[in-house]
Formats: sequence, structure tokens, C-alpha cells
Amino acid sequence: MLRDRYDNDLSTTSDAVRDHYIVGVDRVLSGAADMAAPFEAAVAEDEGFALGFVGLARALVLSGDMAAAKAAMGQAVALTEGKSGREASHVNAMALLFKGKAMESLAAVREHVQTWPRDVIIAQLATSVFGLIGFSGQAAREASLLAYTESLMPHYGDDWWMLSQHAFSMCEVGQLKAAGDMIDRSLAIKSDHAHAAHVRSHVFYEEGNLADGIGYLEGWLADYERRGLMHGHLSWHVALWALEAGDVGKMWSTIDADVKPDVAQGLPINILTDTASILYRAELAGQDVPAERWAHVSDYAAKVFPKVGNSFIDMHAALAHAMAGRNDLLEAYMSDAKGFAGDVVQDCASAFDAIVRQSWGEATAAFSAALKDDARLGGSRAQRDLLEFGLVNVLLRQGKGEEAERIIGMRRPLVAHGVHIAH
Repeated sequence: MLRDRYDNDLSTTSDAVRDHYIVGVDRVLSGAADMAAPFEAAVAEDEGFALGFVGLARALVLSGDMAAAKAAMGQAVALTEGKSGREASHVNAMALLFKGKAMESLAAVREHVQTWPRDVIIAQLATSVFGLIGFSGQAAREASLLAYTESLMPHYGDDWWMLSQHAFSMCEVGQLKAAGDMIDRSLAIKSDHAHAAHVRSHVFYEEGNLADGIGYLEGWLADYERRGLMHGHLSWHVALWALEAGDVGKMWSTIDADVKPDVAQGLPINILTDTASILYRAELAGQDVPAERWAHVSDYAAKVFPKVGNSFIDMHAALAHAMAGRNDLLEAYMSDAKGFAGDVVQDCASAFDAIVRQSWGEATAAFSAALKDDARLGGSRAQRDLLEFGLVNVLLRQGKGEEAERIIGMRRPLVAHGVHIAH
């Protein structure tokens, strides 16, 4: 019986198919370009290889080709009808996600990894801040994510992917020293690992270490293909640090080259959220953001995400529509957001609406309500900072400097005191 890199049995009898599958899995795990190609080669040679079709479906989703991904998933389901064991459980967990049954898929993933913890294509569905736990809308989901990756760690040894995922979980709960040490171990094993470079950037951000962060990331990006899954989002990190450093020209050039709609090559969720976020952060820093920039990202949100649903996306879409003056589109987010954290989205949308109307007291109340449980929105702490800094901004506009300092001191003490952890 042939096995994959994680010692799982594979139903194929072809060494070449196995090798294609292993390459494809590693490309998915590392955020590399051309994720789908190895899986396409595998199923072309062995049309009965169900897990090859699952891998292809996952790769195509991450490449933004949903129609082809659904077709591949259909092939996998057809090949496992009436079967039992790991392969059937593997296909079922992924199929539930494709059906939009996220909570059922998460339950299936948790059950699957109890028996097959090293079945990495399924295990990874619940990791990271954009995974099934990250987008569960559950209270204390950051602690839940940490517990999940902690439970997997003993089964993976010094595996570069697992180290990166657990490092991110630790980073999001403030265990920065341990997270930094672990992500450096991951990168030492596999340096061209985009998700690890991403986690390393988050650790630098949480430490308040701008100089090392931007230097590291710009150097790493020099060898990463623009077609790679994480290129646009990593460029967002560069733009954010450029803004923090006062290099506004660099911020705009990075946005225009690699972040905004029509130029970024990443997933739509990243293109929308990263662009709306950096434009708002620029406004908070006192920069003039031309109206046409807000109109552009609002149009993109309306086209690509016309219905409310994913709360993290919805929060950023509401921001774009508010800043673009599209009250007709904003209204749905204030009154009818129904995603996994729809109540938090409604508070955020109301805050953005109040800001546009310069009703600072209303904005303060709405931001304060949202921040009671903003982690339920999903995304990272770095991404949700725009809510905290938004609240600070409206407090300052009301002359409430001491209260603003108190908020930052409690929620972002390293920012408040200008501290960073040197390396």
C-alpha cells in the first residue's frame, strides 16, 4: 500500500500518482503557486483516485475557481459512495464544507482527526484564523483554535506545516515568545513557506517590531511568485508597516501594485478586506483617501459579495459601502446581517455609518458594542485592530484623550507604550 508524506494509506497503486499527490498537498499547505496542477496530473493518471479529486477541489477553491472545484468534489463523492473508512470520512468532511454546512463540517473534521490526526488535508480545514474554527462565530474561538492545534502537535513531530499552524494559534492569544521560536523552527525547515512567512509577520506585528518586520517580509517576498496565494495579503502587511513608518508613498505604491481589486491575484476575501482595511487605516492616520478609491472597493464588494453571510467579509464590505456613501448597500449590513457574527457586523456597520455622519457619540456606542466580542468576526488580531483604532479616533474627536489612552493601554499595551520585543 502506498502512503503519503504523512504516512496515510493511499488507494492508488501508481508511484507517480502518489508523488503528484504529495507535491500537491505540500503546495496547498505552503500557499505556493500552481496548487492544482499536481492534483490534476494525479487524477489524469488514476481516474479512480478519490483523494486526488478532494485535493484538487481544495486547491481549486484556494485558486478561486469554484465551478471547477465543485466538479472535482462531485467526482470524489461519486467514487466513495457506499465505502467506509478513512477515505470516505475524508471525502465526507470536505463535502459538507462544499455544501455550505460549515458547523457540520467542523464536527466531521474533529471526529476524523480523532482517528486519523495526520490526515493533513482534513486537519488543516480547522486551522488558522480563516478556517472552520476561525469562522465559527463562537465565543473564545481563539482559545478553541489553540486547543485544536495543541491536540494535533504530538502527532506531527517537527513538521514545518504543523509548527506554523500552532505558532499562529499561540500568536493570537499573546504567547509571542513561544510563537516566534516555533515559527522560526518552521521556516528553518522550509523557508519558502508562505503561511509561515505570514505567521512570522504577525508575530513581528504583535511585538510592535516594525523595523525587523518590514525588513524580513520585503526580503521574503522578493522570491515569492505574485500568483502565490498569500502574495496580496503579505503585501498588505508591507503597506500597513509603511503607513506606520510614515512612508505614505510606499504604502500607496504597494496598494496599487499588489493589494487593491484588479491588480491583486489572491482570493476575493483578501482583496476586499485588505483594501478596505488599509484605506481606513490610512484615514485614521490622517491621510486623504480619494473618494474614487472607496468607490472602487465598494463596487468590488457589491459585485463579488452581493449577499451578507460571512461576518468577516461583511464587516469590511459595510466599511467600504459606508465610506463610499452607498447607504443603499450599507443598510442591509446594519439591519439584516445574518452571518455567524451578524450581531457584531450590525454594530460595526452602525459605527461606520455614524462616522460618515460625524455622529461621534453614536460611533462610540456602536464600536464599544462591537468590541465586546469582536473575535467572533474571525480574522486576526491585526486585522481587527481597525475597530479598536476606530474607537480611539472617535474618542479623540470628542476630546476624550484620557479615555482613548485607556482603551489602547488595555487592549494594545505594546502600542500604547511604544514597546517592541527585539530579536
